[in-house]
Amino acid sequence: MTPTTQGAIVIIVTLLALFSGIPVAFGLGAISIVFLLIFHGFSSLHIVAETFYGGLDDFTLVAIPMFVMMGAAIGSSPAGKDLYEALDRWLYRLPGGLVISNIGACALFAALTGSSPACCAAIGKMGIPEMRRRGYPDEIATGSICAGGTLGILIPPSITFILYGIATETSIGRLFLAGVMPGILLTALFMLWTLFAIWRRGVQTHAPGFRFTWRQKFQSVPKIAPFLAIIVAVMYALYGGIATPSEAAGVGAAFCVVLAVVIYRMWHAKDWWQILRDTMRESVMILMIIAAAVLFGYMLTSLYLTQTLAQSIADAHFNKWALMAMINVFLLVCGFFIPPAAIILMTSPILFPIVTAAGFDPVWFGVILTINMEIGLIHPPVGLNIYIVNAIAPDVPVQRVMWGTLPYVACMMLAIVILCVFPQIATWLPDTLMGPGH
Repeated sequence: MTPTTQGAIVIIVTLLALFSGIPVAFGLGAISIVFLLIFHGFSSLHIVAETFYGGLDDFTLVAIPMFVMMGAAIGSSPAGKDLYEALDRWLYRLPGGLVISNIGACALFAALTGSSPACCAAIGKMGIPEMRRRGYPDEIATGSICAGGTLGILIPPSITFILYGIATETSIGRLFLAGVMPGILLTALFMLWTLFAIWRRGVQTHAPGFRFTWRQKFQSVPKIAPFLAIIVAVMYALYGGIATPSEAAGVGAAFCVVLAVVIYRMWHAKDWWQILRDTMRESVMILMIIAAAVLFGYMLTSLYLTQTLAQSIADAHFNKWALMAMINVFLLVCGFFIPPAAIILMTSPILFPIVTAAGFDPVWFGVILTINMEIGLIHPPVGLNIYIVNAIAPDVPVQRVMWGTLPYVACMMLAIVILCVFPQIATWLPDTLMGPGH
């Protein structure tokens, strides 16, 4: 049987398994073991446990539960509500100022948590009811939160970048820096669309002559300032050469937990239990997927599937941009059905050699890959953020939430085009602060 035929069988079986709803880690692990048995016999089983363990034998992985704990501590506190209220008091005079405040709060919260669902839930619980109360259309109120929540996996620190960095052996520090400018770009595109949509509909949310006093504006700052200081401190520790990503994540998590206890008085056992439970559950899920994906990658390599695919594309002499367009369509379709962590860990062993052989910067491609994952988070049929928002506002039909997300999906696609035309948006900051990449 040729590698091409083997590859087609593996792809079909993998997609069928994942679409069936089986947990991703168990699905990838089972598929890997079955195909190793079929094509290499029982003698291949001795490497399974070693490969599975080797996928987790990396100190960099310590950053994942630390950043997850950082997000769990902030997500369990009223920090999202305070961010939202503070920005609303400063931006209320803009057309659609409340929606702009929510998107801005999502961007800042993303820098604290690195988690899209946590970002969406924390800001949405306060923001959606308030936007609807003030007369914003349901599709704008819900769509903006869905889209703003996706910034959690683009603006650093991002668990998605950590997974991509581990899977492709790309510098996580460079990836974090590369996400900053595209994150700002995407936030700006979301805000510009929102301003246009609100202006077109003529929505008025405050009575004529309404004003927040300067005292009210500055009263909102003290609670959120320490958390913003943590962002600055973690970034400084990372890029000032003081700490590795794992060490910076540990310090950031510790400070977030301490601030949650001190500022929001979260010292009850049930509060701690919720933080530890959420951290344990999400961390174990991600780490199991990582180990299973490493085994899956080993299986693909041992059957010469990735090498054959990369060579076939190289021999076909595709235009590099036509190739990138096909990769984007492929990632977009995957995002409709499979969670971001699974896509990155499954597809990176296949796509990375193709992308680098075509002459694309691997750090830049990490940003493109992440924005595609963001689209999958707000696009049906999976669209995790859509269902989180629907749980917050159950009286808003899911179809209306979906319609509300479509303009923001268009913004993300526009951002991908802009980054293809001007890749320096992603590469300038890491090249400036860390020197040109190799």
